[in-house]
Amino acid sequence: MSETSLPHKIIGVAAIWNDRQQILIDKRRNEGLMAGLWEFPGGKLEPGETVEECIQREIMEELGIEIAVGDRLTTIDHTYSHFRVTLIVHNCYHVKGEPMPIECAEIRWVNLDELDRYSFPEANIEIINILRQRESNK
Repeated sequence: MSETSLPHKIIGVAAIWNDRQQILIDKRRNEGLMAGLWEFPGGKLEPGETVEECIQREIMEELGIEIAVGDRLTTIDHTYSHFRVTLIVHNCYHVKGEPMPIECAEIRWVNLDELDRYSFPEANIEIINILRQRESNK
């Protein structure tokens, strides 16, 4: 199957920071694609929705919290064996609410240097590297 004929998903992804400079990650449920891996929360862009609206909606649905969507961190195109994804990643800030694992197995606030302890899907590794680069340039 050629790369162009693979299903393509556009995903809004949130790098959510709290006031202690920790970032929120969630663990995928134990069934389906990439089961049990950790990821940065987000979801599929709906027709007619901006990336920022998508991220806010997905985070409310998945974690039950309100966030402020900040600047775009990066855009990553990644091809897995059965589909392609475009991850549009924004820095986001926790505004209110206690995060709950509504659509995932578990959630955790972690420091950037703790991310190596968790298993992420391939496309997320690039996000981690960019977050670290930005942090070291501060």
